[in-house]
Amino acid sequence: QVQLVESGGGLAQPGGSLRLSCATSGNIFSINAMGWYRQAPGKQRELVAAIVSPGGTNYADSVKGRFTISRDNAKNTVYLQMNSLKPEDTAVYYCNVVLRRYFGDPPKDYWGKGTLVTVSS
Repeated sequence: QVQLVESGGGLAQPGGSLRLSCATSGNIFSINAMGWYRQAPGKQRELVAAIVSPGGTNYADSVKGRFTISRDNAKNTVYLQMNSLKPEDTAVYYCNVVLRRYFGDPPKDYWGKGTLVTVSS
């Protein structure tokens, strides 16, 4: 059993900040990668940021310099610090984790249910 629980979404004004958290629990042998995706109404889900041990990161061009992804391996938690928010950041944000449940288990993708971020004045 693997569960991902996101938190931290909500309403923010343009220029404001939010911090998303995603806690992974259950049977976890190792985590290969963690990341955040988002999907706005009528649009495809897109990668926002991802992090791979020991700390390599990737960001969408639209969020570079504004968002920061980080992880706490001891807590199996990934964070997304979102600063200088813009209305176009409005979307449902999904946590994604690639992990092995046990030794020999092929790495698989697991997804959270999503948390809504709304940026509006």
